[in-house]
Amino acid sequence: MAVPARKVSKTRGATRRAHMALSAKATTKCPKCGAVIKSHRVCKNCGEYKGTKVISKEEE
Repeated sequence: MAVPARKVSKTRGATRRAHMALSAKATTKCPKCGAVIKSHRVCKNCGEYKGTKVISKEEE
């Protein structure tokens, strides 16, 4: 069984985990309605993608 020969220091452990930080998700504004959406996705508010109507929203 693998057992560490020496204790890993706090600095060494923190250095190993330095790349694990979370980053914010990329968001853009819909050119038609101005809603905040994820990049390369259909707008849930108006149903358009790249200026083309993809989803027809029934108005109540």
